[in-house]
Amino acid sequence: MPVIKELTILLDDRPSTLGKLCRALAHVNVNILAVHIFSIGGKSVARFIVDNPKAAKSVLDTEKVTYAETEVVQVKLPHKPGELARIASRLGEAGINIEYAYCGLEPNGNTPLVFFGIARIAEAAPILERERE
Repeated sequence: MPVIKELTILLDDRPSTLGKLCRALAHVNVNILAVHIFSIGGKSVARFIVDNPKAAKSVLDTEKVTYAETEVVQVKLPHKPGELARIASRLGEAGINIEYAYCGLEPNGNTPLVFFGIARIAEAAPILERERE
């Protein structure tokens, strides 16, 4: 169960803001593996998983975009019904709260990836490792 870097970005909630940022990332060959975006109070909060966080942070700094880097848990799930329910139930049974989740695809593949924002990552790791076996 990899613990990977997530970039949480604060953007103005207006046309072309997201497109401009995504173009800037693409310009330096940063591939977006997963994204979750929601708007609140005139701002958009975007969570990105990218293949090159260092290059992405350089773009964000150049663009003067407010962002934070955090760790999330990445889980590969078999592509079949009930897999998300199984993992979420296991974490819940251990008393671990999932603060948020979103999905993406494994680079160069078709394997679904789920990214969980969990405050207690160290406690979640053994549970999620057992699920991979």
